[in-house]
Amino acid sequence: MNASKTLLASAMGAVVTLAALAAAPAQAAEQEKCYGVAMAGMNDCASATGAHGCKGQATVDKDPGDWKLLAKGSCQQMGGNTMAPMKQ
Repeated sequence: MNASKTLLASAMGAVVTLAALAAAPAQAAEQEKCYGVAMAGMNDCASATGAHGCKGQATVDKDPGDWKLLAKGSCQQMGGNTMAPMKQ
C-alpha cells in the first residue's frame, strides 16, 4: 500500500512540474525587455551599455542601459524603450 501511495505522489509531482515548465515559455513570450525604466538596484540583468554585469546593480534610476522585464506592450507607456541603447 505504501508503494502505491509513493508512486501516485511521484506521478502527481511529475504532472505539476511538467505543467509549470509548459507555462514558463508562454509567460516569457508575454514579456519584453524595457530599457530606461528600472530604478536603482531593481534592474533585471546586466547593463546593455556595459556599466555593470548583474541583476540589482543599477546605480541610477531610469538609466537607459538598464532594463526590466515588463508585460508586452507596457514599456513605452512607462516611458521606456524596447531597443537597447548603443554601447559607447
